[in-house]
Amino acid sequence: MVATINTQRYETGDEAFIENCRHTLAEHGALVLPGFFTEQLVEAVLTDSLPRIDEAFFTVGTTHNVYLTALDPDLADDHPFNRQVTSTKGCLAHDQVPPPSPLHEVYQSDEFKRFLCKVLGLKSIHPYADNVSGINVHFHLDGQELGWHFDNSSFAVTTLMQAPESGGRFEYVANVRDADGDRHCDLMSFDDVEAVLDGRTAVQELTFEPGDLVLFRGRNSMHRVTPSRGSTPRVLVVFAYNTEPGIGLSESAKLTFYGRSD
Repeated sequence: MVATINTQRYETGDEAFIENCRHTLAEHGALVLPGFFTEQLVEAVLTDSLPRIDEAFFTVGTTHNVYLTALDPDLADDHPFNRQVTSTKGCLAHDQVPPPSPLHEVYQSDEFKRFLCKVLGLKSIHPYADNVSGINVHFHLDGQELGWHFDNSSFAVTTLMQAPESGGRFEYVANVRDADGDRHCDLMSFDDVEAVLDGRTAVQELTFEPGDLVLFRGRNSMHRVTPSRGSTPRVLVVFAYNTEPGIGLSESAKLTFYGRSD
């Protein structure tokens, strides 16, 4: 059996450690725990995934606005709401990750889910009730990127498996909008969004290495992944959870992100 979490470095039940994680995430909107996952897990995932890149569903030339919504025909094409950015990546869906993979052990682990709940301030988290979105392995080949966007979910749980030769940087601008009604800025923040798209706003970079656990709150923070460069693919694992049980992706979302409805 492959060891998954680096228990020699992290005690996921230690209250002082959890409180420090909670504080960092609340203050910065992001938390990186270096070497949270073992080298064994990283090696096992790459050994299984890299030979199967051809099985991944690739979005090629896909464009979207930063809100990940349909466009507004009443607004100009160059309005911040309608401006298009490009996202291209490959994805192995949940049902393409074989059951022996240690990623399933992590995803289903009660210890891991309890740790996430405490850090995120949630009562519980639940697997997605569909066959595609729980565990995803993402590939960025040479020139592929994720364009600027806000997340629809309140948190993201990821870990890098392999960095590209260059590029593939995770850049973000914190607190661009207020989708939760907690602060004194609005839901859309068109002027601030436009400034980011135009390159007039300073961006931050979130740095992490293979095996690091990354928690990121992207609902209000614009973020992107710059184009990967070189022949070495960028490989990232996403663990997707929902705060309510029995929730699955819509048929349209499955078609958009996975190229199929089942």
